[in-house]
Amino acid sequence: MSLPPEAQILILNAVILAVAYFGIYPSVRNLTRRRIMVADLVLTGLSLLVAGALFWGTGVEFSLLLFSTNWLVFTVLTMFLMELPLGWWFARRHGLNPFGLDQD
Repeated sequence: MSLPPEAQILILNAVILAVAYFGIYPSVRNLTRRRIMVADLVLTGLSLLVAGALFWGTGVEFSLLLFSTNWLVFTVLTMFLMELPLGWWFARRHGLNPFGLDQD
């Protein structure tokens, strides 16, 4: 059984975010938004690396309901949209202000 390309990237992003928010981030000492942002950039890069290895040069189009796009835009946009509620929940749970950039 082969999964559609959209499902492959959504599962990849979900696994990366689950490991980050339920495994890595809770174990970090002196947790700050800045550390989370740096780790998020690395994890987004990991997601792009895997998605690129799977779909670079294949010409596969990804559906975002209203329009079609390539793997790069689909990966970044879905990672961002999946991370918004998870990041909000995590920040509130750990006493981090999700919007106050001057506190770190």
